[in-house]
Amino acid sequence: MKMESFWQDNRPVFTGGCQQALPERADVVVIGGGFSGISAARNLAKQGIDVVLLESEGVMSQASARNGGHCNNGVAQNFAGLVASKGVERATEIYRAFDTAVDYVSSVISEEQIDCDFRRSGKLKLASKPGHFAALQSSAEWMRKTVDPEVELLSASDIRREIDSDQFHGGLLQKRSAQMHMGKFGIGLAESAARFGAKIFEYHPVTDIKRIAGYQHRITTPRGDILADKVLLATGCSNQGPFPWLQRRIVPVGSFIITTAPLEAERLQRLLPGDRTYVTSSNIHNYFRTTGDHRLVFGGRARFSISNPTSDARSGDILRASLKKLFPSLADVPIDYCWGGMVDMSADRLPHAGEENGLFYTLGYSGHGAQMSVWMGNVMADLLAEKANLNPWKSTSWPALPGYFGKPWFLPMTGLYYKTKDLLF
Repeated sequence: MKMESFWQDNRPVFTGGCQQALPERADVVVIGGGFSGISAARNLAKQGIDVVLLESEGVMSQASARNGGHCNNGVAQNFAGLVASKGVERATEIYRAFDTAVDYVSSVISEEQIDCDFRRSGKLKLASKPGHFAALQSSAEWMRKTVDPEVELLSASDIRREIDSDQFHGGLLQKRSAQMHMGKFGIGLAESAARFGAKIFEYHPVTDIKRIAGYQHRITTPRGDILADKVLLATGCSNQGPFPWLQRRIVPVGSFIITTAPLEAERLQRLLPGDRTYVTSSNIHNYFRTTGDHRLVFGGRARFSISNPTSDARSGDILRASLKKLFPSLADVPIDYCWGGMVDMSADRLPHAGEENGLFYTLGYSGHGAQMSVWMGNVMADLLAEKANLNPWKSTSWPALPGYFGKPWFLPMTGLYYKTKDLLF
């Protein structure tokens, strides 16, 4: 079993990185070589703007290639709950932003002819308990009236035709959702950005940022300094580096994934005939999907902890037990890959983007970033270029978490709280 991401182990090598010395200045410096940063650099370069991207490791080395491979529309929260907390108008805007993001990913793949197994086969949210079905039903009613007339509510008997498991009590099918090979897409996106003229510097960690005036900053790396007229922070969980403002607002939470050995196509067809993306309704939930070479990718918040080799291995054992419970027929299937990654979680589980202290930022995708991060990179590039401001999060307040300064000391207690909720409700 390999302790690394399946997406990273099965992707092309990135060839578009800059090998020369860091330039003295740039119109825009983007910090972060994941989906948001690369998408922003691509858009800026297409507009003829001199853009430099700095990544502390290799491009697509963190959340963008260490996730479950879902590219879903819809929101992290129950939609009915989002309506209750935000109002129907704002909830509708948020939902449609995710629709737009999936469409944008699809358009980039088509434009650049990226071979990444992209397909729109829908997302099925599965009721883990009988009581969870009522919440799905309420969401379906709101969604039909406002954002998605095609959403389909499935009964417990309907679910048996969708998934070969007796663990679920109904489901909610959102038909616009998609999936793709994250590693292949990420490298394709990065190669495209480089072709348009983005200067991508891998292994250039940012160690200091000093404001000069207005939006202008001097950025320090171990391999030189660069003066930027504008800076975009696309740094994910932001737990490393000189980002104190973000570190009080983003909680890095581990998410963990295992991937089986290839299965017979007929076996997978019996197991998951719709071949969709799937997510369970529990607070400590699971998510899963198949791959182009007939594996099952199975993940979840197995433990509320930081991702590291020891934690990943322990979480992998928990995930394997969960997989066996949901699909007893897979109890004997070998596990080829096990890995973890850090989710940039915000308190409201919504993305945040804008400008603070002269620095532009986009992050806080809270485990639903594969589509939104790509689109928000594009949106923020247009904002930086003073071309348009289509930022759907510009009016979202983002206070610091009380008593939090970047080290998530409360994660074990949070995990215990959600485990208790899953037992009782």
